[in-house]
Amino acid sequence: MKFAHACIESLATVLPDEIWTSEQIEDRLRPVYERLKLPAGRLELMTGIKARRMWPAGTRPSDASAAAGRAVLKNSFFKADQIEAFIHCAVSRDMLEPATASFAHHKIGLGPRAQVFDLSNACLGFLNGLVTLGAMIDAGQIRCGMVVAGENGRPLVEQTLQQLLDPALSRNDIKPFFANLTIGSGAVAAIMCHENLLPAGPKHRLVAGAALAATQHSELCQGDTAGGGLQMQTDSEQLLLAGVQVALETWKRFEQESSWTRETPARFICHQVGSTHRRKLYETVGLDLCRDFSTFETLGNTGSAALPTALALAVEQGAVKLGDKVALLGIGSGINSLMLAVEW
Repeated sequence: MKFAHACIESLATVLPDEIWTSEQIEDRLRPVYERLKLPAGRLELMTGIKARRMWPAGTRPSDASAAAGRAVLKNSFFKADQIEAFIHCAVSRDMLEPATASFAHHKIGLGPRAQVFDLSNACLGFLNGLVTLGAMIDAGQIRCGMVVAGENGRPLVEQTLQQLLDPALSRNDIKPFFANLTIGSGAVAAIMCHENLLPAGPKHRLVAGAALAATQHSELCQGDTAGGGLQMQTDSEQLLLAGVQVALETWKRFEQESSWTRETPARFICHQVGSTHRRKLYETVGLDLCRDFSTFETLGNTGSAALPTALALAVEQGAVKLGDKVALLGIGSGINSLMLAVEW
């Protein structure tokens, strides 16, 4: 896929204040660790995640998305009533109906002429949202749109902690729930527009992308609502092995679509899972780990918000500079992969 006129006009992330360290989580699981003779510190050792953040209890995904939407409008020269399409792309949703985008749209104060809908695809949702807006802009359907993702990991982690305290569980029983403890919360938003609406000078262009589906692996990570929260079970080992192979094949397609090579990007930003996933991905695809920018160490895995939040923080911290070519390496349960070329 190629894009002709779509640009990222502004980008903003909003993070919760409440910090949950891996040490604190393990402390709550002390009875399990002692009963199963598990070594303390294994959560951080195996994932590289020192901490993650959580919204206050009772926060709705639309609250988080709206906070990011208001933040991105502050960074933009567009006004709320100029947004012509609004997409909520998080795994987390307020309810099945209406669309969570409807609640967030109202809370932000966007205009009535915007198309409003949810777009969900596990951890790839936000990138799918960028592609959707980019295609709508290139097709002349809209001139300006906003994509948001507000992820609330608190219900999942709290429910998992309660489940793991069941004295009947064995070491093998708890393995499918381990990945849940890496989940955090966060929110991010981007405004995209046609290049003709921007002032003369450098622009943050969406250039090209490639996607690949390997849905034979759709059973490796499955989540659903349960008890007011999200219940998820993951075969972490098989998901890692299958995921990096899908990423390798997607990268080959990405090189063809973008005409980039492994040496082209100044920075790689991949979905934020953990240290093992990052190392295996870069080794398998043959990318330079020194050009990676990671946030999982302090934010954990924030679902669809993870990759764009990492991009926003990389820009904020000067790791991505004006004119840099950036490769966004997305992968999500399903398994689906989507990689985008951006000229910042």
